Amino acid sequence: MILELKNISKSFSGVQVLHDINMEVKLGEVHVLLGENGAGKSTIIKIITGAYEKDVGELIWKGLPIEVTKPSDSIDAGIGTIYQELNLIPELSIMENIFLGHEKKTGSKISLLDRTTMKKEAKVLMERLGQNVNPDELVQNLGVGQQQLVEIAKALSLNCELIIMDEPTSSLSEREAEQLLLTIERLREQGMTIIYISHRLEEIKRISDRITILRDGHKIKTVETKSTSIDEMISLMVGRSLDNKFPKIDFKKGKEILSVKNLKLTEDSPQINFTAYQGEILGISGLVGAGRTELARAIFGADPIVSGEVYIEKEKQNIRHPIDAIKAGLAFITEDRKEEGLFLDQSLIFNKTIAMLNKVKKNGLIHPKSQRKVADKYVKDLSIRPNNVNLLTRYLSGGNQQKVVIAKWLFTDARVFIFDEPTRGIDVGAKVEVYNLMNYLIENGAGVIVISSELPEILGISDRILVMSEGKITADLSRNEADQEVIMKAATGG
Repeated sequence: MILELKNISKSFSGVQVLHDINMEVKLGEVHVLLGENGAGKSTIIKIITGAYEKDVGELIWKGLPIEVTKPSDSIDAGIGTIYQELNLIPELSIMENIFLGHEKKTGSKISLLDRTTMKKEAKVLMERLGQNVNPDELVQNLGVGQQQLVEIAKALSLNCELIIMDEPTSSLSEREAEQLLLTIERLREQGMTIIYISHRLEEIKRISDRITILRDGHKIKTVETKSTSIDEMISLMVGRSLDNKFPKIDFKKGKEILSVKNLKLTEDSPQINFTAYQGEILGISGLVGAGRTELARAIFGADPIVSGEVYIEKEKQNIRHPIDAIKAGLAFITEDRKEEGLFLDQSLIFNKTIAMLNKVKKNGLIHPKSQRKVADKYVKDLSIRPNNVNLLTRYLSGGNQQKVVIAKWLFTDARVFIFDEPTRGIDVGAKVEVYNLMNYLIENGAGVIVISSELPEILGISDRILVMSEGKITADLSRNEADQEVIMKAATGG
């Protein structure tokens, strides 16, 4: 064993999030941490890496007890971490990012940076990951997939023996994700140990050796990947069977609820026209950079437009700012919930009511009891965990943070909900809850538009699918017409 966790427990604000966790990681294996959002995966990682201190328990590193009270302790031991949010400086080169904080220096009396040595070593490290790149290339010129590999090279430059990867493929295209998985397989062949967190069960099945499954802060079981089916993983993870991963309810197509006419995002972009109806989930598919998020932001008033009109229930809207969109009855669940959807250092109470404070005011002042009542209702209705409404939102898991964002918009009584990558980074159980919520919205007369890069998701939940390529709509497909091949053809301009 290279790493052992013995009887690890942790609590926040009196809420226990880890209960007596025991776990062993073998040298040279890919070991997956699997569980629903809020199961405790990220908390375990942060304890191993020194971002959090454990309340009780012991860490054993290569057979000896180790105290990790700050990130430098884990780095010094030989543990590297690649988080979902990359820790790179875009304006610096590949080489400068790899050696930032532990630069090579010349041996002369006046110490200077040894750029020649660093450049050579950076090139070797990137080649080890299958990348033939110029070490002087700025990181901002790289795709997200290659930036992930720079993070890995950075860990290798520190002579790390264990690399922790937290949802590394969640923001990657299919091609970039494949490149990263090949890199992980290459590193395992070279003897590297990897702890891996992902909600993508197919990739877990492909690359991992063993899986430790968590539920509600408890370790459920450690299993051998080869002898465990995906259905078994789901059952252990959520405590129940999920026979239908895409619960779709068919409703009668109703009246026009949103119409976009002749919308131009820039002077050179094509005009965009489409209509969404009550009783349907309208999916928007396309490759990264196709303009899907830009379209949603323009409709919501987050970005300016050159020309065009937006109608809600056939009534023309003058939307020039998000506040205009909220007043018109639009809700926008953004792709980046941490940067654009939440105030992480505010409570659940604050986040759930911030978009419609007028509804919790009395005599012109915010009424705390009304706020608390609203927060309690949505915590219960959406099964948000932990259920402490005074807890800072940053301490929630990704899936529970997503539920808080959705609760915020439910409170506004919006008529049209635009979901941008609504299930990115959340587990299969939480995904089903989000899909059921979309069905609930449709059933209650709202319009739902879903932007997603995951073709199975788009095909599984949509009644109709728009495909975008290079800023224009290239296909409008019914549920029966759409399959992966047809969508990909339209997404590539066919």
